[in-house]
Amino acid sequence: MSDAQQPAATPRFNFEEGEVLLLNKPLTWTSFDAVRKVKNTLRIKKIGHAGTLDPLATGLLILCTGKKTKQIDQIQAQEKEYTGTFRLGQTTPSFDLETPVDSELPYQHLSEADLLAALPQFTGLIEQTPPLFSAVKVNGERAYEVARRGDAAEIKSKQVTITTFELTRVALPEVDFRVVCSKGTYIRSLARDFGAVLGVGAHLTKLVRTRIGEYKLTDALTVDDIQALRPPRPEGEADRPPRPRRERQPERRAGLEYYHASTTAPGAEGAAPEPAS
Repeated sequence: MSDAQQPAATPRFNFEEGEVLLLNKPLTWTSFDAVRKVKNTLRIKKIGHAGTLDPLATGLLILCTGKKTKQIDQIQAQEKEYTGTFRLGQTTPSFDLETPVDSELPYQHLSEADLLAALPQFTGLIEQTPPLFSAVKVNGERAYEVARRGDAAEIKSKQVTITTFELTRVALPEVDFRVVCSKGTYIRSLARDFGAVLGVGAHLTKLVRTRIGEYKLTDALTVDDIQALRPPRPEGEADRPPRPRRERQPERRAGLEYYHASTTAPGAEGAAPEPAS
């Protein structure tokens, strides 16, 4: 048998000793959902993620197991790359699709030249205020918990670095983008600020993390790939009768009610995928 005909080697992992696992996080899953799913599927005792992704973002989520969890701070401090879509002419309180549109402004007067002219002020070291609908702490409480109660809170701005901000498609009211940035940059805040400078408002409708440092989404595993790595049951458990399978109910996690309603309404493109079990 020639080398070209040789079957691909099955990857071997030692999760208890330590692995850096690249996962393509599904839409609507929290980062904790992904950690829980992988931990339960692969029966890993010690696992954590290196950099949160919002539920309405997809793409590269890095999971560290065993002794590799010591590398989490180092990994999540590295440069990140994102692609996605802004919708101009509309704003939402969460700066994305988690909440309904709360204002609309005409955008038809904008040209591609106007959009390109606004880009430079968002590159380099800039001041950015995180969204209220975020995990930043406000008086010891997560900001999104304050926001979902309908309360107001002051979020302090911080300095972040954006090394690349480019438009890859202009089809108003939508624009696609690619951003390379430092840890702590909120792309939802970038959408808000970009729309504000243009005078028409904007919100984020799609976000994919494509890279963290040298780790790339193209090398990431899917949830199905993780399932295929599931180890056999420990000796003695195989003889136990299987537990009755419960019918999965659609999850309505706090904060995604509007998104679920909008994606399952008549005429919507399709329902969101099921969350992790």
